[in-house]
Amino acid sequence: MPTMQPGRFFSKRPWLISLLFILGLAVWLGLGALRAEESNPSTSPEVTPLARVVFQSFVAESIDKKIELYGRTAPDRTAKLGAEIAGKIIGLSVRKGDRVKAGQAIAQIDKGDLAIQLERAQAMLNVRQQEFNASKSLKSRGLQGEVAYSTAAANYTEAKAMVSAAKLALRNTIVKAPFTGIVDQIDIELGDFVSIGDPVAMMIDLNVLVIEADVSERHIQNLSVNQPATVRFIDGTPVTGKLRYISRVSSSTTNTFPIEIEVPNPKQKISAGVSAEVELALEKNIAIKITPTMLALDERGNLGVKTLQSNKVAFVPIQLVKAEQDGVWLTGLGDRVDIIVLGQGFVRDGDAVEAISVEQANQVADQAKR
Repeated sequence: MPTMQPGRFFSKRPWLISLLFILGLAVWLGLGALRAEESNPSTSPEVTPLARVVFQSFVAESIDKKIELYGRTAPDRTAKLGAEIAGKIIGLSVRKGDRVKAGQAIAQIDKGDLAIQLERAQAMLNVRQQEFNASKSLKSRGLQGEVAYSTAAANYTEAKAMVSAAKLALRNTIVKAPFTGIVDQIDIELGDFVSIGDPVAMMIDLNVLVIEADVSERHIQNLSVNQPATVRFIDGTPVTGKLRYISRVSSSTTNTFPIEIEVPNPKQKISAGVSAEVELALEKNIAIKITPTMLALDERGNLGVKTLQSNKVAFVPIQLVKAEQDGVWLTGLGDRVDIIVLGQGFVRDGDAVEAISVEQANQVADQAKR
């Protein structure tokens, strides 16, 4: 029967290597804990064996402290179009939901006798212009007084105003889109009679979306206009936007400040009214990332970590900056720190310990396997 070499045996069973490593560390730490609890008065009554721990060194990094807000999308622009002249609707060029360009006709109001009024105003303008020119010529030769000249000038100006008003009334018979966007609402039908100010349609611009959210008074001072923001919609896809508006007046009911974040929406795939999650950076912090298993509580219930300082345990309270799936970022630990990662449950603040690094512990485990 062929014999299997040890290296090949362990290569086919990698779980045995992990098991031996864990057992080796457990035995090593257990022996240290037993020696710390037991003492031999016959041989060395004044010497107490030290507990054994494993530590790992961490170096701080500069990260942004962030806040997460929840809001809803809104159109960048909304326009409620109304009739600027009274008349009957004789044409409707769009339907609800259509995309239109700036200046495109939406509805046509009956012109009535506006064209005739324009002709009459232009004819009157020609007469008043001739009268004004004649009065001006006579005045220059001293043959006409100042009052007569001023009257001719006033009549000429009034005639020009009547022509402009007639042209404006004709233009207002066509209701046009003020910008490129979507017709979200139609308030009229063919044959309807509208008065001045009656609603005709409502348009929205979705090329840029605005997320409206609220920020607490504790964080509002750390935000600035035009700073970047990360926005996530229902599908979880992140989109980069910017903070475009910060209110300087808080809500009297919630004590929060309204803000607006704009994000591009070139193909207008995202509609208005959709829930969104916004992430904003507040300030930079020097923090260290660890796993939650390294956290501990002191006798008073304060959250912190047990660090190693001159071979003694030092409990250091911490502040959570942000949490991620693979760990948490903490401040209050300085630029560099040695954190006890194994055996921290057997020691307390101020205890002297026998410590080795994670690298040394791995070497001990490798030797045990051999």
